[in-house]
Amino acid sequence: MNRDLKQAPGPSRVLLVEDDVELAELVREYLQRYEFEVSLEHRGDTAPDRVRAEEPDILVLDLNLPGRDGLDICRDLRMDYHGPIVMFTARDEDVDEIVGLELGADDYLTKPVEPRVLLARLRSLLRRYHSVEQNSSEASSDLLNFGQLSIDASARAVSLKSQQIELSTGEFDLLWLLASMAGKVVDRDSALKTLRGFGYDGMDRSVDIGISRLRRKLEDDANHPYRIKTVRGRGYLFVPDAWV
Repeated sequence: MNRDLKQAPGPSRVLLVEDDVELAELVREYLQRYEFEVSLEHRGDTAPDRVRAEEPDILVLDLNLPGRDGLDICRDLRMDYHGPIVMFTARDEDVDEIVGLELGADDYLTKPVEPRVLLARLRSLLRRYHSVEQNSSEASSDLLNFGQLSIDASARAVSLKSQQIELSTGEFDLLWLLASMAGKVVDRDSALKTLRGFGYDGMDRSVDIGISRLRRKLEDDANHPYRIKTVRGRGYLFVPDAWV
């Protein structure tokens, strides 16, 4: 699967994987009022095939599902599904959020979910995706090269040492933001406003977790990072000459 979100105008397609049938129907009814097309899947073991067959613009995935749990599905799909993934859970535990984000989820909501909050998060993720596409098309080039690192915004592809690197939607967008600001410090508040549409509340760890995943995938030193540096008290710095 190598599909970008559709560029033509029209409803965004959501696949909601939720075993609570009543909740799923209520969410579908609500989102359809706001120009979303919503398909439902109630089992975890059949969800990956549905995602690959339908290639939705965005996936909403419950954590606890019959047949297969949401974390396992997220890990599986991140190899070939490049759209945003939002995870639901009835458990309000930090460890679930951290694991979900580590496996490639782009956002995380604890049930019961306020419909307006879900709508805002879905819209924010879609705006973020299209913003990266628009910014790259308006720039002089949508291809950034730093030594052995290549970032192609039009194809949403990253390669290091001529090897393709698999990144989630959130990871790619964070890397593109940092690389576009190469040599300049990007703070958490600016990153969150650009990527998610709201500022840093002092608790959101999604940027830090995203940085950790990028360092691991891009062969940075976790203990002494030199490619994506932490600037204490300020933010993160993409080092343009560290990719030889």
